Amino acid sequence: MRYVVGYSSNERGADAVALASSLARAQDASLDIVHVVDPHVPYAGPRPDETPATEAEELVLAAARESLALVPDGVEAAFRALPAESFAAGLIEAAGDDAGLIVVGAASNGLFKRFTVGSVANALLHASPVPVALAPRGYNRTEPVTRFTLATGQRAGADAAIGTAIGAANRRGVPLRLVSLVTLDAGPDESGEATNAAHRHANTVLSDAAHRLPEGHDVSVAVAHGRNIEEAIDSLEWQEGEVLIIGSSRLGEKNKLFIGSTANKILRALPVPMVVVPRDYERVDSMPI
Repeated sequence: MRYVVGYSSNERGADAVALASSLARAQDASLDIVHVVDPHVPYAGPRPDETPATEAEELVLAAARESLALVPDGVEAAFRALPAESFAAGLIEAAGDDAGLIVVGAASNGLFKRFTVGSVANALLHASPVPVALAPRGYNRTEPVTRFTLATGQRAGADAAIGTAIGAANRRGVPLRLVSLVTLDAGPDESGEATNAAHRHANTVLSDAAHRLPEGHDVSVAVAHGRNIEEAIDSLEWQEGEVLIIGSSRLGEKNKLFIGSTANKILRALPVPMVVVPRDYERVDSMPI
């Protein structure tokens, strides 16, 4: 399995390498660290002779050293520079039809906000044919994932996310938590029905997951409440090493991502990494993240 890691020589690049390393543990997954370069700037690559490297080549060589130094022992990784018109376009090209995941660092707008979707992440979340993992600012954990949480939903795209979450938890042998988010900004009657519907749906997904996981696998369900999505997310307990999985919006093109308003709100409040799964996503080898 191959994970494409978008690397730039800044904090977001380091965040992406850390998250990719954590997800790759115990998966026999390798990291394809991709440093996108301007196709209009001459770049010949490392020189075998004594000819001095150009400034562009020196920057790429520095990025290679920095990124590979961040990869922990036991995780296979290779670095490459890829000319492309945009960072997102280069990562999608690198992913092709066989990568299991694209991993990037998300931008942040302040001390108390874990995420905002920067221009690269935004472009990926509207065009990527494979799941995209977003690392929060300052993410430096490289140990294996401890739990997956699936934000269950009833819109199109939910089935792909459910299958991805079950498979990811099963292969790693880690707990799977299923969460329904209920906002209480409607009237009492509407909120009560929304809560009941959330419980019913979460338990339906729980039953399905229990049948698809080995007997005894730790799988649980929770319904989170709040006046809004952000409050509902904040009401949940989050483990160190946890990753949230969510399906892309029903507005997205088939087999491509589109992050809708609810996912955007979740992202702004989330203290852990997030993986967004394209609607109707199916890996050829049936081995998603």
